[in-house]
Amino acid sequence: MNQTSTPKVKSLSGDKLRAHLDPARIPFATSADIPARNVHSRFQPRAIHALALALEIKSNEHNVYVSGEPNMGRTYFAMSFLKPAAARAETPCDWVYLYNFEDNDRPIVLRMPAGQGRKFKQAQHKAMAHIRQEIPARFEKDAFQKKHERMLKKYNSKREELFNRMDATAEKESFSLSLDEEGVLTLSPIVDGQVVSDKDFETLGAPLRKKLKAKGEELLASVSSILRRINQNEADMRQSEVDLQREAARAVLDESFGKVVDKFKGAGGLPEYFQALQDEVLDNVEQFLPRDSSLAGLLPDGPPGGEDFFTRFEVNLFVDNGKTRGAPVVVEDHPTAFNLLGSIEREAEMGALYTDFTLIKAGALHRANGGFLVLNIEDLLSNPNSWEGLLRALRSGQSRIEDPVDPDQVRARTLQPAPVDLQVKVVLIGSEEHYEILLYNDDRFDKFFKLKAHMQHAATRNAENIRYYLHVIGQIAAESGLLPFTREAMAGLVDFGSRLVEDQKRLSLYIPLLRERMIEASALARMAGRGEVGQTELAAAVAAKDYRVNLYEEEFMTDYDRQVIKVETSGRAVGLANGLSVTQFGDYEIGLPHQISCTVGVGHGGILDLEREAQLGGPIHTKGMMIIKSYLVRLFAQDKPIVLTGSLCFEQSYAGIEGDSASGAELASLLSALSGAPINLSYAFTGAVSQSGAVMAVGGVNRKIEGFFEVCRRRRLTGHQGVILPADNVVNLMLKGEIVQAVDEGRFHIFPVKTIEEAMLLLTGMRCGTRARNGQYPTGSLYRQVDVRLAELTRLAVRGDCEK
Repeated sequence: MNQTSTPKVKSLSGDKLRAHLDPARIPFATSADIPARNVHSRFQPRAIHALALALEIKSNEHNVYVSGEPNMGRTYFAMSFLKPAAARAETPCDWVYLYNFEDNDRPIVLRMPAGQGRKFKQAQHKAMAHIRQEIPARFEKDAFQKKHERMLKKYNSKREELFNRMDATAEKESFSLSLDEEGVLTLSPIVDGQVVSDKDFETLGAPLRKKLKAKGEELLASVSSILRRINQNEADMRQSEVDLQREAARAVLDESFGKVVDKFKGAGGLPEYFQALQDEVLDNVEQFLPRDSSLAGLLPDGPPGGEDFFTRFEVNLFVDNGKTRGAPVVVEDHPTAFNLLGSIEREAEMGALYTDFTLIKAGALHRANGGFLVLNIEDLLSNPNSWEGLLRALRSGQSRIEDPVDPDQVRARTLQPAPVDLQVKVVLIGSEEHYEILLYNDDRFDKFFKLKAHMQHAATRNAENIRYYLHVIGQIAAESGLLPFTREAMAGLVDFGSRLVEDQKRLSLYIPLLRERMIEASALARMAGRGEVGQTELAAAVAAKDYRVNLYEEEFMTDYDRQVIKVETSGRAVGLANGLSVTQFGDYEIGLPHQISCTVGVGHGGILDLEREAQLGGPIHTKGMMIIKSYLVRLFAQDKPIVLTGSLCFEQSYAGIEGDSASGAELASLLSALSGAPINLSYAFTGAVSQSGAVMAVGGVNRKIEGFFEVCRRRRLTGHQGVILPADNVVNLMLKGEIVQAVDEGRFHIFPVKTIEEAMLLLTGMRCGTRARNGQYPTGSLYRQVDVRLAELTRLAVRGDCEK
């Protein structure tokens, strides 16, 4: 092979610089004509498969992690799949917490058919309100009063009889008997027909006092049995009064609460609860009696601690699915421990905090029970207690509501509610980075999130997917209330999708970014008084977005204009090449040209990477430099050592440099410096180089080209300027219309190359040549000049060593 083996590279025509959809191929006049259709299954087959599998597996272990980058519409995607599936599912039950009459610190929880919980709560509240009114009213009725009077008359008569018997016994022994209100019995002797008081008793003679005292003790013993019968009579009267009240209250319960019992007795656990409730009412019937108005405000309405006695008869409707159609889909965007796992709230009463079963509040986990819970992993991990509580709930299949207590905090009185059985699918939304962090650092994650719904960022650009893409456009326009988009605008949106992914044969699935441009284009159309969004408004929206965020780019361009940043776009120079880089500022990527210089001389230092020496070069950039050195060894160190000193440098670069996309330009400047062949500075070169000399694809080619084009345009396009890029990157070209026009008019050029030899032919006008069998490169070739110069540098270095 001789030096003519390197073919001349042709510049690309305008139709190769971007993909273009002919608006005439769109079957819809406007986006308003596109029928609604969920096409996510076409664009996200892996993620849809994982979600569909989760619907069929009922265990708590097969939960889903939706993995994708921000601005991919991850939550919207998950919801668009889950909502239709949930609508077809069975509506889960209601959950109610009830007072535990046996242990008031452990409220009981019961499930009821959807909608029955609220009806039960209302029915019981209404029944208890009626009972609270009816029981006191029943006590005031004539029938009750008559029974009560007969009962009192019966016991009072017996009481009088017993008192008369006691009086007669005392009088027979010449004693007077009295009984005060507190039931204290007093016997006083009668002397000479007069009752002797305690004071007069002391004035009596000692023998008489002794006699009366002994006689009084005998009398007290004889009347004590009668006194006990009186006390028993009093107790029987009080019990009879309570029984009478309970009888009346039981009748009220049967009348008022019987309907509630009959209606809801089929719910599991309610018959036992109803029996306990009725026993509680009957055991505490005195609580239903009207209070003395004169004591109102002086006595508490209930037991100590702030709890109203009648609160225990309420129903805490913990989860209400009465209005839910199908299974619930709950998105919790602030998953604190309380919001996610539920809480036990407290109320203040006279400076003290108290709680009861009505203050047990459901969390998102309970509201989603029987359906789907959607959480963002970043929000969840920012609340460690929430993450731990969620994993505990999935492991046990139950959710226990607990008070999170700091170890140093004084523990207040709390409750231990019965746990709620869980049957829920948790869908975590997060990035691939978070997925790997959890996978490698938390063994429980892989156990309970076995299904990964990995969202792909792009889809193949073919006729079928373009049709689905149009459905996405129509859905966005309809849901966001936008003006209709014309055929030309819809075609522009499809092309914009390819520009987002930087690939002529693919479409970006960063749907929210597409939606942003659509919303802004519709707003611009409305501002202009138009009824439709055309290609003009869409282009204006895209340009307006760039204008709002490209301030730094404009300042860089000003520095290029003023020659503050030295980059030549014409002329020739030895050891100098124009490289291209991209810089990210926020969400905006800027393409900037850089001057790459190389110097070589006699010595043993080798090629120094000044960026690495200054600790500004990253490891990938350093690897690119090592590949360049390996390339030189392969081509020129087969029959001699390479002995030289030199340096490569990004001129006016003061920030860190990473990546190998400039290694092609760096090699070009090095070969120019060694050969003495000047490089045409009308061209900029981007591309990574391999050890074999192949020019490999790099990222950000569109912004790089546009950055160099803008510098050239500001300095006036000469018709000789252009960009050299890897041939593998041609498919990534989605350039702006003005560049396509300039290429079509011959004012700018873009050259795809496969090897560094093709690039050097464009940059220097010299063919590199191929080593012949005699080990020599062809005379006049670029590599011949490099080889000769390297041999000369080696001789000079060896001679210098000998002279020393």
